[in-house]
Amino acid sequence: MSTASSEGEGEGEGEDKGEGAGAGRASGRRPLVRRPLVRRLLLGAGATLVAAAGALIAVGCFLGLYVRPTSDDWCAAWKSRDLGVLGITSDFYTTQNGRITNAFLSGIVYGDGLAGVKVLPTVIAVTFTVGLVLLGREFLRLLGTRPGVVTVMALTACSLAVQALVYYAGTRSYQVLLWAPATISHTIPSVIGVWAILLAVWTVRRPRAPARAAGFAAAFVIAFALGTLSEPFALVSGLLAVCVGLLALPRAGLARTWRTFTWCVLWCAGLLCGLIVLYTSPGARWRRAQQPDRESMLSAGELSDTFQDWLRMWDAVTGQWAYLGAVAVGVLLGLGAGLRTPALAAWRRHRSVSRPMLAAVLLLPVPVVVLGSFAVVLGLRSGYGPTGWTYARTWTNYLVPMELALCGYGALLGERAGRSLAGRRNAPAVVSAAVTAAGALALAALAALAALVPNVQQLTTATVTRAVAWDAQNARMRSAAAQGATDLGYRPLYIGSLAEPFFTSDYERDWVAGCLSKWYGIDRIHRL
Repeated sequence: MSTASSEGEGEGEGEDKGEGAGAGRASGRRPLVRRPLVRRLLLGAGATLVAAAGALIAVGCFLGLYVRPTSDDWCAAWKSRDLGVLGITSDFYTTQNGRITNAFLSGIVYGDGLAGVKVLPTVIAVTFTVGLVLLGREFLRLLGTRPGVVTVMALTACSLAVQALVYYAGTRSYQVLLWAPATISHTIPSVIGVWAILLAVWTVRRPRAPARAAGFAAAFVIAFALGTLSEPFALVSGLLAVCVGLLALPRAGLARTWRTFTWCVLWCAGLLCGLIVLYTSPGARWRRAQQPDRESMLSAGELSDTFQDWLRMWDAVTGQWAYLGAVAVGVLLGLGAGLRTPALAAWRRHRSVSRPMLAAVLLLPVPVVVLGSFAVVLGLRSGYGPTGWTYARTWTNYLVPMELALCGYGALLGERAGRSLAGRRNAPAVVSAAVTAAGALALAALAALAALVPNVQQLTTATVTRAVAWDAQNARMRSAAAQGATDLGYRPLYIGSLAEPFFTSDYERDWVAGCLSKWYGIDRIHRL
């Protein structure tokens, strides 16, 4: 891997230093396509997509200012305020579900009232964008090119477009981006996962043993934390680590050392330890005791029903064609990289890799997404029953890998097309083909982003309208509580298909009303 990367960097450096077509012919390579029109068009297409996708992401960040408590927010808010970070962590471990990392992050987010939940969408968007751009740079290095202005713009466009599709293309946009309990459980793990991959790349490349040891230790610790943060993400990332570890065995020819395999083993070990701590916690045992007796989730009947739920879930996902926008921006990225990459450099790294192994690497995302999504549905059915598959906020755990895979496949396709165009000698035809392809891809990506606008409009209206009504009701209730009232009227303000007080006729079982009462320091509430 390091050899291939250094070769790719060398080619990119030569190109950046201005080695012309003559130098290419002298070394036996075909000339590169260096047309100002193509460069300007690719740069313009990338900038347009950055503006379009960035505007959608900016709306989500702005809406964070209008987020107000609902459902689990009420419980996390009063526990963080009254118990502190360590107190809510202990409470989750002993009485709730055993997710200690989840509780710790909740304590941080809710530790200062509502300030944390308001800035959380922005924090997620910024860290996710930077992580994806850096991950894309590593991907381009594998393709044998060093990112220039055009490819950096395309990388940013890919990062923002993938996020916009993950946040808004599904059926639970509010929960995926704005509702802190869901983002902590199902969106933040993907952000951490991207940065963990970058840490893995850094660790594997370190020449000094102490640096590698620190990276390996970090892999175990991060994985352990994720194991007690989100079970669905632990299943998907564990499946990915197992597949990568098997492919990275030195005997397979893809890796020359045991470093990548060691990283994957430590990652899986951390996840397993985290899940064991979670599963054996008093809180998890209590939660399982509340579930009605049912067949084992590995029984034939349960597996058959899970498969049906899995098909229903994928029917909902494949019904949203906008997800294919990730392919369009990926091809645009690959096209820009391919037009500036020498034809031989991109494949030089594959000399010692067999075709079956190369095919396995290219197809790796498919089993990870397919099997990972099935594992998510299996876990949802086990925890929530027959309707568990409808908890679409959990789909983020495999939708992010799916979108990244679609973008990556598109980039490989575009890079191959770009190299093909770069190797042709008919310059006017090459320029015309590149211009046509770039324009068509930009329009396709813009169409996918435009399909998200109605969802963003609905999300904006619902969030802002509820915030205004919530603020008025909050002021009334705080004033009454300050005057000594112990039983206050509350009007449910629904949003994002989430629970509000009075979701059940049995007040003793209405945990939302109980948490809301503790937040205001009163005994109970009644419906207005």
